[in-house]
Amino acid sequence: MSLDGTNSYVIGVQGSGHVAVVDPGPEDEKHLSVLASAGVVDVVLITHRHADHTEASARFHQITGAPVRAALMEHCHGGEPLEDGEVLTAGGVEIHVVATPGHTSDSLCFHLPYDGPAGSVLTGDTILGRGTTVLDYPDGRLGDYLASLDRLEALGPATLLPAHGPVLPALDKKCREYRDHREQRLDQIREALKHLGNEASIADVTDAVYPDVDPSVRWAAETSVAAQLDYLRGQGRTVGLSPCVSPGL
Repeated sequence: MSLDGTNSYVIGVQGSGHVAVVDPGPEDEKHLSVLASAGVVDVVLITHRHADHTEASARFHQITGAPVRAALMEHCHGGEPLEDGEVLTAGGVEIHVVATPGHTSDSLCFHLPYDGPAGSVLTGDTILGRGTTVLDYPDGRLGDYLASLDRLEALGPATLLPAHGPVLPALDKKCREYRDHREQRLDQIREALKHLGNEASIADVTDAVYPDVDPSVRWAAETSVAAQLDYLRGQGRTVGLSPCVSPGL
């Protein structure tokens, strides 16, 4: 589920001797040693609460003394929770905090507006370098996620720095692709409900929409279906209503 593993990022102006670290990841001493050797760590930033991003946070705080900051206090160590719209300077780099709930309720992205001609955005698990992300329903909600895609698209063709998978160009294009994918899935859910009825179970809808899903990731398919059913039923968008989705809802 984490593709090639979890990406940790070191951010800093070359030669400054100071850096920020994003998502220290699993508690692996060799990995943490490499991160710590990059320079004086000004701050550690967390994209969201999942363990593959946060497990090493307390240990890395011990090693470096740097404050660890996240949206949730329980994932902070020696630092305060991050706030939407906050602007930090760490490693000589300006970093803008962008709240992007949907994958989880506490998901954050970090916008570096002066990193290259179009800037760059560390997207955590909100947008991946390959494939699409799973919404951690019920904590993550589809309505929030679609609104977050809108917000990220507005940042333009920034370089996309995901927490899993390769670096990609053109964040705005990828946001549109992700939205199109969600709309296609919603249409499939609507079609399934035409045959199964509006009160069909998550398991039955999953069977109809993901007939060939591997048993090892069946839970992910069911979680996605649950999030989509919650969205459709909450907006009154089920059988007999318009198949068009308003991404901001």
